[in-house]
Order: sequence, then structure tokens, then C-alpha cells
Amino acid sequence: MRIVKKLIIIAVVGGVFYFFLAYHIIIVGNGMTLLEKSTLTLNYTFFSTKGKTNKTILAIDELREDGIGDVLYEEGLITEAELERILQKYNEEES
Repeated sequence: MRIVKKLIIIAVVGGVFYFFLAYHIIIVGNGMTLLEKSTLTLNYTFFSTKGKTNKTILAIDELREDGIGDVLYEEGLITEAELERILQKYNEEES
């Protein structure tokens, strides 16, 4: 029975670790949003938008590529026109 308990604990810990590798936890105001990561990494696992401008948030390549702009738009923190303008700037730089 002890082996089963250890295996369950290991499975739970492994699942939590995998969750942290696979998702960004974005804190927006008093709420929280999950954003799927494009690659398994611990970079920007927890990210708060508090005190940051939209331009600063979208300057982070990993978050921008994973869709933080959509989260900002859905939360009403950015207009569609402003989002397109900022994203176009980064698309031009990558070309």
C-alpha cells in the first residue's frame, strides 16, 4: 500500500510540474487567465500585467508569440487597433 501512495504522490507532483511547464498564469487585475505555452519551459510561468504598459507586455517575445495580445484584448486593456499596430511593428522587425 505504501508503494501505491508514493506513486500517487509522484504522479501528482509530476502533473503539477508539467502544468507549470505548459501554461503561463497571467494575472490581470483581480483575475487570472491561463495561456498555453508554445514550448515547455518555466519562463514567464507567472506573469502580472499590473504596472506594465501594453507595449512593455507585448515586447516579451515568448508571451507575444503565445498570444498575450488576445488576453489583453479580451480583458479590455487594449483596443484591436492598438494591438494590430504593436504587433505589426514586431512583425516588420522579424522580417
